[in-house]
Amino acid sequence: MRGADSFNAALFSTLKLDEFVPQTHPLRPIRKWMNEAGVKGGRPSMAPEKLMRAMLLHVLYSVHSERQIVKQTSFNLLFRWFVGLSIEDAVWNHSVFGKTRDRLIEFDAVTDLSNATVKMADKRGLLSGEHFSVDGTLIHAWASRKSVRRKDGGEDDRPPEDWHGENCSNDTHASMHDPESRLYRKSSAAPALPNYQGHVLTDNRHGLVVNVQASAADGCAERDVDERMLSDVAKRDVRIMVGADTGYDMRCFVKARRKMNVTPHVAQSTKRTGGSAIGGRTTRHAGYAVISASRRKRIEQDFGWGKTIGPIRQIMVRGAEKADQLLTLTMAAYILTRMRTLANVRPQCV
Repeated sequence: MRGADSFNAALFSTLKLDEFVPQTHPLRPIRKWMNEAGVKGGRPSMAPEKLMRAMLLHVLYSVHSERQIVKQTSFNLLFRWFVGLSIEDAVWNHSVFGKTRDRLIEFDAVTDLSNATVKMADKRGLLSGEHFSVDGTLIHAWASRKSVRRKDGGEDDRPPEDWHGENCSNDTHASMHDPESRLYRKSSAAPALPNYQGHVLTDNRHGLVVNVQASAADGCAERDVDERMLSDVAKRDVRIMVGADTGYDMRCFVKARRKMNVTPHVAQSTKRTGGSAIGGRTTRHAGYAVISASRRKRIEQDFGWGKTIGPIRQIMVRGAEKADQLLTLTMAAYILTRMRTLANVRPQCV
């Protein structure tokens, strides 16, 4: 027998918002770890913890824009519970994200969140502390090729399509929409577009990110930024190992890392003039093939997650500091997601 298509709207409800979220929902442990990490800084009119959780939802659920986050939070009970709003609370205006982002950069709130997640992973035995991998990726800026103009202001009315046969470099040209981005091409067959570079240092035990930084797109940026990231994990009494692809097979990189008490397990390049900077003494080491070479590919999973699930394929913010903030938040979200998966995994030795 067919039932009637009707419902009775109750005036009062005794259910708590927490009861609408299943106990096995993946956001439950992530919210708990977010509370443990804590966030400082933000506008007095809004708790920074709530804003940070909303920004994390933007990454985890691939929400297109901050306007959509506000719209979803207004009717999505799961989002309300995760952010920390009750059913009766009004959702803030989308402009709060833009006004508060600079304040979060000033107080390094996202960096503190990332560091706290790394410490939690270390306490749970998910990091080796001795075996690492380093790599970089291109991040398309929120600017198109058509926004590139001459820095001296000449020929502003002529579009880039009419620049055939003319040199266009970062010394003479810049994007009007994002001047801090730089023209960079991944290969000789790819066009030069406004880009940033993202740099990630991962631990080889489970491929968790332990350090992250964005920089201007430059041919030497990878090696310069990686030196700063490795200096944070390098130990004077214990020699650590770092794996990298053939792009790092340079004598200056290898020599500088050895001075830092770091053994570079760089993939040998057959195209280098004068041969590879890595000799047989390094390649014969058991850790070169078993650990560094085989587990280095896990760092690509971080970039893949950040560009398919996360928003770093083409960022919707402008400026180097905001690009670094978004990249750091994306990698922190990836750590929390992986920690949820590895919560019941026993610590293992690399």
